[in-house]
Amino acid sequence: MFKQTRYETDRLYLRVLKPSFGRDVLEYYKRNHNFLSQWEPKRPREFYTLSYHKRQLNNEYNMFKEGKQVRFWIMKKEDNKIIGNLCYSNIIMGNFKSCFLGYKLDKDEINKGYMTEAIKESVEIMFDDFGLHRIEVNVVPRNARSLKVMEKLGFEQEGFSRRYLEINGVWEDHVHFATYDDR
Repeated sequence: MFKQTRYETDRLYLRVLKPSFGRDVLEYYKRNHNFLSQWEPKRPREFYTLSYHKRQLNNEYNMFKEGKQVRFWIMKKEDNKIIGNLCYSNIIMGNFKSCFLGYKLDKDEINKGYMTEAIKESVEIMFDDFGLHRIEVNVVPRNARSLKVMEKLGFEQEGFSRRYLEINGVWEDHVHFATYDDR
């Protein structure tokens, strides 16, 4: 269904990775363990192993080929270093053509415009190349930087969901956003 696994912006590569990148992904997560723990579910001990990430990348690549999920790993062009990812999950086609977007960025790369740049490009990719119509995003209200990204990119706030997702062992409220392909 999907063909291309590498896209680029002015400063970034957006890539769907195969298991051979397991070590790079593991290093990204190790480097950002403390920072990401405030925004993600609790991780099992196995999460911080190379074998786990090779399996995960293999599963994600298969879901990509099946059109069910696309995880773009964000790499800086200057050094090919992984600095984050964007995950378009729960892709439903038919007359729905919708999905959810989740994203994360390296603690050392915040406030440089990388996430705004990556989301802007990847949303167009998902609309143009993958044929989606709607993309939904849920943001923890205390994540001011992420709320600002949604505002900058023109995502519409559609609602508020109480105790929506479990984040680091706590059920957190979320602000619900969406964007549409109006062409």
